[in-house]
Amino acid sequence: QVQLVESGGGLVQAGGSLRLSCVASGSISRIYGRAWFRQGPGKQRELVASITSTGSTFYVDSVKGRFTISRDNAKNTVYLQMTSLIPEDTAVYYCQAGPNWGQGTQVTVSS
Repeated sequence: QVQLVESGGGLVQAGGSLRLSCVASGSISRIYGRAWFRQGPGKQRELVASITSTGSTFYVDSVKGRFTISRDNAKNTVYLQMTSLIPEDTAVYYCQAGPNWGQGTQVTVSS
């Protein structure tokens, strides 16, 4: 059974930075792409960034130039470096790998 555990969320002022981590435990295929989604208050869950097993990345327009996704396959870990945070980034951030989801970590950006 695969478990994804996110960490690194918190409260930060606008303009600040956070780094989210998602560690996968159990048997997880390294061919899986990995992704970060988020769900803000009253909003639908949206894809924020993704990275393939070979390192190709995708970012939603609203975070381009501010967020960076990376992965360490040896550690079964994916990261989301978030900089220049704005209040609109406030959401629960979820890690996803294939059919597996984490429990989410709250990011709150104050103005």
